[in-house]
Amino acid sequence: MGYTEIKRDNEFVFYSKLRDEYIISHLSSKYNIRRLSMEDIPQAVALCEKNTLYYEYCPPFVSEQSIRDDMNALPPGKTVTDKYYVGFYDGKRLVAVLDLIMSFPDKTTAFIGFFMTHAELQNRGMGSGIIEELCGALSQIGMKEVRLCWVKGNPQAEHFWHKNGFKETGATNVTEAYTAIVARKELI
Repeated sequence: MGYTEIKRDNEFVFYSKLRDEYIISHLSSKYNIRRLSMEDIPQAVALCEKNTLYYEYCPPFVSEQSIRDDMNALPPGKTVTDKYYVGFYDGKRLVAVLDLIMSFPDKTTAFIGFFMTHAELQNRGMGSGIIEELCGALSQIGMKEVRLCWVKGNPQAEHFWHKNGFKETGATNVTEAYTAIVARKELI
């Protein structure tokens, strides 16, 4: 496997493609997972646009540009090597999209920036199954907790994340469009 050399703060940091392949391949035993590319944007839009409740609370409504922006969005101090914008596939069908940032906001925390399942497949345990496997895989590679946010007032998001063991930290992130509730789950 090749290595990519990145210069950051006058240090050379080596990242192995093997690391990425290992992380991605261990996120699910049921679904095929791969990084989403620009060619996958129409599929991602098609999956997301059926989840209208999400966008009522978290505008603007999904578009090709919003997916492109999400694919490239990074929190302060993070690089593309820390980001996993991936699709979960059942055969050729995209069934879920996940935006995961490794080691954020600290070295032993993973941050879920976005998670959405196909609307037709919701309420069947699929999303919870993906999150359960994700948390197990993250624990295996040394992560101690997972953090995320949901939009205040969105009953579907709040119920889903509570059901999956996430608890509010008491912190919020206020934007012009909404207030996000910060939540966390400690990993075993």
